[in-house]
Amino acid sequence: MNFRKATRIRLADFSSAPMRAFHMSWIAFFLCFFGWFGIAPLMPVIREELHLTKAQIGNLTIASVAITVLVRMLIGWLCDHIGPRRAYAWLLILGSLPVMAVGLAHDYSTFLLFRLAIGAIGASFVITQYHTSVMFAPNVVGTANAASAGWGNLGGGVTQIVMPLLFAGFVSLGVGSWWGWRMAMFVPGVAMFLCGIAYYMLTRDTADGDFKELRARGELSSRSGAGAAFATACRDPRVWALFVVYGACFGMELTIDNIAALYFTDYFHLALTAAGVVAGSFGMMNLFARALGGIVSDRFHRRWGLRGRALLLGATICCEGLALMLFSQMRVLPLAIAAMMLTGLFIKMSNGATYALVPFVNKRALGAVAGIVGAGGNVGSVLAGFLFKGSMPWTQALLVLGATISVVSVLTFVVRFSESEEQSARAEIEARLAGELATAAAMGD
Repeated sequence: MNFRKATRIRLADFSSAPMRAFHMSWIAFFLCFFGWFGIAPLMPVIREELHLTKAQIGNLTIASVAITVLVRMLIGWLCDHIGPRRAYAWLLILGSLPVMAVGLAHDYSTFLLFRLAIGAIGASFVITQYHTSVMFAPNVVGTANAASAGWGNLGGGVTQIVMPLLFAGFVSLGVGSWWGWRMAMFVPGVAMFLCGIAYYMLTRDTADGDFKELRARGELSSRSGAGAAFATACRDPRVWALFVVYGACFGMELTIDNIAALYFTDYFHLALTAAGVVAGSFGMMNLFARALGGIVSDRFHRRWGLRGRALLLGATICCEGLALMLFSQMRVLPLAIAAMMLTGLFIKMSNGATYALVPFVNKRALGAVAGIVGAGGNVGSVLAGFLFKGSMPWTQALLVLGATISVVSVLTFVVRFSESEEQSARAEIEARLAGELATAAAMGD
């Protein structure tokens, strides 16, 4: 896909197609993440109301991310098929419905079904990464992908803080806890619905136009090529190595987003609002930490090429596992918070470093690669969820996960690039930078 791409990120620019897509994609992902995990900080209240057991809470944690595995696979193919603009608009609008309707749940079974349906909006991440990947050149695509996803993931931290406050606000109006959490969940649902309309109105698939227009002009392959691209991606071992690696980093982010409020409530006896603030601090690190992973990856690329990006990812994944083991052993609240933040730093840097690599694995199957790797994050979270629903103490489950993640880091050695791929990436960077300089000079004349 040889579209025009931006070689710089101008945060104050809201008029160019690449930057408009950048801003809209992270805002959309932020709202999706907010709706996706809006339930998590309210679980202490919901647990009491619906009389949920530990095993049932574990099932709910798994359900929240299980359906996302399939939808992320589908959405990557859909992006190649109809373009990110339409894919995102439909996902936001349709995904808002179960978020608003979860208040209709009256027992464990109905709540489980709604939690499963809400998990589909986690596929928004794939569209976010796809859209920024087709809008930004190789010299900054790692930073663009990591920043847009990181600021979107920030919704997971903000929701931990805001949802208990929304709940408390509705309760203070006299509606009671039964209505309080239900009304609180209606807020992110409405925001997602409105964002879906805005996304369709304000963005384009590429800087050169929508996929529909490009196909009409013969500048983009037909829709039938999307299936072949998906098959090609499935045959690449690098894709599956990144699938597992992303399960080790983003999978742990989803897991901690789901359990953090309950963990600090049960193990450190914090009140709902205080536990939400502590849990929210983990998600709030996305303000800078995921972007940092992408920025450092772009720097490593300049010095050591694509091999440098892979080595950085291996290092951050290994450090993540060690930090998680440390967190699992902390029994004093300040030390536990500090260890959680350290773990969060490496988790989010690993997330950013992973998707700084994805655009280079197979450019002809970008959507398929992004979807498969993204699905790995949810598979990791599903597998981790089984540890938290059984008889194993949560502290021991975290220790086991930390050790496993450190071992998984060796898979980054599978992600190797040929000399021709290295040269192609360097040539594209030089060509796009030269093209932008030429355009700037012409405008100056």
